Amino acid sequence: MPDNSSVLAPTRQGAGLTEAAGSATSVTDGSFDPLADVTTWPQFFRSVVHVQPLEDGEEVRVWILDAERETVSTRVVPRDASALEDLKDDLLPAVSDPDLTISFADPLFIGGALSDVYRFLYEADKWPQRVDHVSRIVLTEDTPNVQFFDMDTRTPDGSSHTTRSVRLCFPEELIVYKQIKLPALLDAHTGHWKFTVTREGVVAEARHTATIKPSALSILGPGTTVEDARRYLRRVLSANSLNSLRCAKAYAEERAGV
Repeated sequence: MPDNSSVLAPTRQGAGLTEAAGSATSVTDGSFDPLADVTTWPQFFRSVVHVQPLEDGEEVRVWILDAERETVSTRVVPRDASALEDLKDDLLPAVSDPDLTISFADPLFIGGALSDVYRFLYEADKWPQRVDHVSRIVLTEDTPNVQFFDMDTRTPDGSSHTTRSVRLCFPEELIVYKQIKLPALLDAHTGHWKFTVTREGVVAEARHTATIKPSALSILGPGTTVEDARRYLRRVLSANSLNSLRCAKAYAEERAGV
């Protein structure tokens, strides 16, 4: 493939869509049903950052982004069609091809304390000194555990890109993120850092869910297919997040005396 230096150049997500929620197509069965799995809402609705089903099974807690003010608010809504009424004009471009969305998780065992692993990934403002593929981060946290940041990174092929993300941090349990200034190749990119304590240490998991923009495939070179783009994304996204996890591992295990 040719030089990919522009592949991850940032683009702003477009303004309001006219599609109603029921008109979108699914990434799984061709008939998008947003109520079937509410945890997919951040991937399909522009303003949704995170969704957490509540124990009663009848309601969900939704974290909503106000892009203009750069704030995040929460609301509890019923798990039915009425919950989508305020979101229907906020739907991201319909996904007509299930292959356009790629989702994967990379776990790594760390023989250290959960508090150290979490601290390393939470303190993203220190990544330029700790993670070699991150060259710059400008982070704000006006509300505790709600972070906005611009980040400059390098991919394994040598290209660099700038993204803007919002992160919700649930101490020593989970960090979820959503890119709000997207790479040119993508229509959406969400993910998480998840922590599972074991008797021997911690399993830290990096997850990515990315939706390819079909009109941007040529960025990777003439004749690029969806399969080519999937392989590219799996390689570069996994490489960078696993590199971050390895740095977290070194940080935590050094403190554990391993």
